[in-house]
Amino acid sequence: MENSNPTLLGHVHSSILPCIALDTHSGVIVTANSSACQLLDDDELPGKDFAILLAGGLPELIVFTEKVDYYKTAWTRDLTLVSSIGRQIDTEIHGVIINRDASTYLVMQIIDMDAYDTRSQNVSTHNLHAKGLMEWNRARDFFREMENENRLILDAAGEGIYGINLEGKTTFVNNAAQEMLGWTQEDLLGEDIHAMIHHHHLDGRKYPSRECPIYHSFRNEQVNRVEDEVFWHKNSRPIQVEYTSTPIYDQQVLAGAVVIFRDVSERRENERKLRAAMDQIEALRERLEQENEYLQEEIRNVRSHYDLAGSSPAILRTLAQIELVSKTQSNVLISGEGGTGKSLIASAIHKSSSRAKRPIIRINCAGIPPSSFESELYGHVRGAFQGAVHDRTGKLEIANGGTLYLDEVSEIPIELQGKILKTLQEQSLERLGDNRISKINVRVIASSSKDLTACIKNGTLRQDLYFHLNVFPIECQPLRERLSDIPELTQHFLTLACERLNLQKPTITKANIRQLQDYHWPGNVRELQNVVERGAILSRGEKLILDLQKSSGRSNAAKHADILTEQQMNDLQASNIIACLKRTGGRVSGEDGAAQLLGIKPTTLYSRIKKLGIVVDDMD
Repeated sequence: MENSNPTLLGHVHSSILPCIALDTHSGVIVTANSSACQLLDDDELPGKDFAILLAGGLPELIVFTEKVDYYKTAWTRDLTLVSSIGRQIDTEIHGVIINRDASTYLVMQIIDMDAYDTRSQNVSTHNLHAKGLMEWNRARDFFREMENENRLILDAAGEGIYGINLEGKTTFVNNAAQEMLGWTQEDLLGEDIHAMIHHHHLDGRKYPSRECPIYHSFRNEQVNRVEDEVFWHKNSRPIQVEYTSTPIYDQQVLAGAVVIFRDVSERRENERKLRAAMDQIEALRERLEQENEYLQEEIRNVRSHYDLAGSSPAILRTLAQIELVSKTQSNVLISGEGGTGKSLIASAIHKSSSRAKRPIIRINCAGIPPSSFESELYGHVRGAFQGAVHDRTGKLEIANGGTLYLDEVSEIPIELQGKILKTLQEQSLERLGDNRISKINVRVIASSSKDLTACIKNGTLRQDLYFHLNVFPIECQPLRERLSDIPELTQHFLTLACERLNLQKPTITKANIRQLQDYHWPGNVRELQNVVERGAILSRGEKLILDLQKSSGRSNAAKHADILTEQQMNDLQASNIIACLKRTGGRVSGEDGAAQLLGIKPTTLYSRIKKLGIVVDDMD
């Protein structure tokens, strides 16, 4: 309902601009003139809440009201109104406070900025016409004269150059600009060039001329340099440009602006490609560094083998299996006790395959903390988690094109096994913290010293992962089941140990071989290697001296044997020496003598025979 206060009504309805008065306490419109009703497409504004006319600017209205109340009068361009039909209106609002009948009213005169811009352009045109055709011709002649004088220079320039007058109309354009924009001189001269080449941002937002730095050049009389905008080609293709707009003067009177621009689309594309290439180079550098690290580790960890040694049926069967599977891309699952050479078999398969030029990446699944396993395998980008300060390539990516060796595969955290299975099946992965998918080409060789069927039953290994890996199973036999390989293995390990330690190679005797074949070898080939290396160090002479008593691989029977008295020990030692002398026919020293069989010096054996009272002559 409209307020009946005559002073307030007179103030509002006498305004030539759209005008509204609202009660500052309730925010309700108390009166509005016809211009305001027409602007807001609503003939029944009085009695309505003014907040419904705001495009989300209620805080700005409160600030504006307080500003008017403090200064008595103020203006703002921060309030955008919405008409009853949904049309948004950019405004400039001038406000004044009127106190009447114990009430406070905010009277607002509203200027429609779009209409204001149109009127301003019309006024400029009108003024120009009012000054007569002579003034127009004078301005035209100025630009024409400047164009004629500088045409050769402008057309020789590699940059695009065009001029605009105070109305934003094109006054000249050089050849380079025409070529870059696709518009001819006839298309552009006398036209609003902003509406033709600069009308939208690259993201599709409309680009009003009042926001354009080119127009600011002559409106604010300042030089503007812009490095990242787009002009639009005649075929609607965006052109990335850098430009400088400079105001120009005719006899110290502002006449317009000149724009010099260059097409930087190709340069930006090259910069993008360079950045992408640098990123790729950095990724390759990181990958090469890690591959080099793995290769150096391989060199440092060269054990006592370069080839599989032995000629027993078990080893020959294994060699045949390696020969068969290495020619394929099938996954391999190697099982066997610790120290039986599973890692050696994996290396042999890789070196005999078509992937031999790429590295074999070894992962000791039992040696990686569960919390780090996923990052170790998949890699991560910077910021993926606390402490990830650099991008890191995972072992799956490093193994791309080569072989991934999963040692003790049953130790992979159960919660990751499903993800790893999917990765191996799809041959693709995402680094932690990244959404880019990388394709890989990895062959998997897995091994375990555990009974994997039991692991499946107790829930530590997924059955589907087991089936995926167990395409071609290879079983490593323990050393105690292939004793015939011990002579060849001993010779092999001794040669390598002496070369590495720079020692003179001692002779391996038959007694050494019998002693080694009589041992249980719970540590398998790895323990044999250690025993032989220890013997090479202890021997310092022509014959190999073995020290199996100090081996950590003693049998459980030896560990739990009954404790013997000193006399029992002497009796046992005497019985052992007597048995040895009987085997050698009483011969103490020399080839196959008792001393050699016992692995001690002849002088030591003579001393013990004398001490224990053994009669050697009775042994013939």
